[in-house]
Amino acid sequence: MIQKMSQKSAEEIAKWHYEEPYDFYDMSNDEEDLHELLYERGDHYFEVIENHICIGFYSLMEEDDHIEIGLGLRPDFTGKGHGKKFLEDLLDYISLNYEKKKIVLSVASFNSRAIHLYEKCGFNRIRSFVQATNGSFYEFIEMELCI
Repeated sequence: MIQKMSQKSAEEIAKWHYEEPYDFYDMSNDEEDLHELLYERGDHYFEVIENHICIGFYSLMEEDDHIEIGLGLRPDFTGKGHGKKFLEDLLDYISLNYEKKKIVLSVASFNSRAIHLYEKCGFNRIRSFVQATNGSFYEFIEMELCI
């Protein structure tokens, strides 16, 4: 079930810890991301509930000509084949609830596991860029999908 994120789920997600090198995605590594998740998520963050537990989250931001997405799967669900369904559920949700049909995301360039999944689901690489986050500068890949 996809629904607006509760404060309880936000606080739980804030404590998630991924194994290296994916600990890059721990919310506690970036104060701005953590603050947004806990206090300023508005209507842009959604929790994914299965069997009464939060297994992941989505962020959806409507821009002029596209929807920018972010997503995170609970650490103990990663690397076990759950990602494809998790992403497909998000794409289905977007197609049912939003008019914009272009979806954009950014992924850390080292995250070959996620990049492979996104490409498998039809996303194309658009560009690489460097962004300040987690106290340093990192390379990201912007990807897009038209549905």
